[in-house]
Amino acid sequence: MAASSSTALVALCSSLTTQCKISKSQNLPLSKTLCLSKPNFGSFSNTPKKLSSPLIFSKRPTFFPRPKVSESEAPVVEAETEVPVSEANPEPAATQIVEVAKEEPPKREEIFAVVMVGSRQYIVIPGRWLYVQRLKGANVNDKIVLNKVLLVGTRTSAYIGKPVVTNASVHAVVEEQGLDAKKIVFKYKRKKNYRRNIGHRQPNTRIRITGIIGYQDYPVSTLDS
Repeated sequence: MAASSSTALVALCSSLTTQCKISKSQNLPLSKTLCLSKPNFGSFSNTPKKLSSPLIFSKRPTFFPRPKVSESEAPVVEAETEVPVSEANPEPAATQIVEVAKEEPPKREEIFAVVMVGSRQYIVIPGRWLYVQRLKGANVNDKIVLNKVLLVGTRTSAYIGKPVVTNASVHAVVEEQGLDAKKIVFKYKRKKNYRRNIGHRQPNTRIRITGIIGYQDYPVSTLDS
């Protein structure tokens, strides 16, 4: 009785294993589907999910080989031929560049003078400007004449006044009436608590020298060259 029951159990187990193998082979997916096993943290289930649409595998692009061209079979490019200039479309053969020399301004006579304005002496040169003491009664753009000329000098000669060069004069034009930079006058006495800080701006006049004339009749002192 025991032997018959054991044989029945063996047959039953063999039949179950064959059925399991068949079921596993039948459950395999026939279509190209992708099963993704993504954990679901909410439900803690590891059941795979099937995608509704199958994956489409694209084919690789086909590249055709580039034909090799030898140097002998290289394409020949024809050179452009020069078209002769016709009467309908005249063009110059070559452009000529002509440099125009700039006209230099005439050189002024190199001359200077020493003139006295008020109680100060100034060296003046035609065409330059300088600041002098305030000229009373002179307005902007007024022409003035300075007669106290102490010396006139050129490149080769000098006219030295004794004390002034007679008949010599310096012509100028008033450009501006203004003030010098501020100067600080500070006074101090020690042990007396005395301090004074005073600012002062000296009035001045800006003039531009236009010419030096009238010195030719004065005796000249020739300088050794």
